Amino acid sequence: MTPVKSLNHVGIAVRSLDAQRSFYEGTLGAEYEGTEDVPSQKVRVAFYLINDVRLELLEPTDPESAIAKFIEKRGEGLHHLAFTVDDIQARIAEYKEGGIRMIDETPRPGAHKAQIAFVHPKSSCGVLTELCQPAH
Repeated sequence: MTPVKSLNHVGIAVRSLDAQRSFYEGTLGAEYEGTEDVPSQKVRVAFYLINDVRLELLEPTDPESAIAKFIEKRGEGLHHLAFTVDDIQARIAEYKEGGIRMIDETPRPGAHKAQIAFVHPKSSCGVLTELCQPAH
């Protein structure tokens, strides 16, 4: 299978972006990159950069969103790892042909106008894995 290009970001589910800001900026010294609403996923996200590692904090905007349900079931914390890929549609097809179970069989819009698709945790060692094709 074609290797991924790089780690794109680490997704962290939080109840409130504002409540977490002092920890990530003050305690960790992360650089705040901005906040964005992602209506397709019913979340508001804030991005932080620590050297070349990007953190994506996800706050639910709807009690029925996947993030709200995740927090209700597991509490705040690590939600997913996202990896950069070149051709997300081809990657999804390649994974499916290889027996990898996908949550998303077609890409959907993500933050920063990227195209994203999730691999089911049962096919990725229990870790929710996001494929991310950045906008050009």
